[in-house]
Amino acid sequence: MPFQYSRRIYLADTDAAGVIYFAKGMEICHEAYEESLASSRINLKQIIEEKKIALPIVRGEIDFLRPLFCGDRITINLTTKLINSREFAVNYQIFHVANSDKILVKAKTNHVSIDPAKRIRIDLPTAILNWLEAYEIEN
Repeated sequence: MPFQYSRRIYLADTDAAGVIYFAKGMEICHEAYEESLASSRINLKQIIEEKKIALPIVRGEIDFLRPLFCGDRITINLTTKLINSREFAVNYQIFHVANSDKILVKAKTNHVSIDPAKRIRIDLPTAILNWLEAYEIEN
């Protein structure tokens, strides 16, 4: 079952024409990612402070299928996919709150697990594996 995160599109999220732009689309997806981690009791602040693991994005893509405008209320559906013991993907679909039949935006980020001091890939910790399992869907 996907994780769901809702928010409004604000003026600061849009360009001069009042339409959301690429960087803000990815930022909103990342908000949903952070909220999904928090809902699984994964404390990003603690992870960053401990400096034992980092989960950088190594690939990001986004497709705007329909425009998003200032004032729109949206829901982001987030699903996950374990790629291997050190890498995972997060998929996002954005809908209007009032009409969940039409996908407005599709996005995907790929993350790797690294030791931040050595900058080498390491296995994902159990907490992240559990989070991935909670939101993973079959293809």
